Amino acid sequence: MESFFSRLKVELVYATSFESISQARSEVFEYIEVFYNRVRRHSTLGYVSPAEYERKCA
Repeated sequence: MESFFSRLKVELVYATSFESISQARSEVFEYIEVFYNRVRRHSTLGYVSPAEYERKCA
């Protein structure tokens, strides 16, 4: 989890200026559901995204 939060901060939070709490929530949700889980490759999963890893295991 520490690695996840580190990446979240570097790739989204520090690079973005949010105008409201709701915008921040929306951006974090999009980061997790669209980018982190579907696109970003993870070394622990053999350099595939979590979504691709689940498809391979199913």
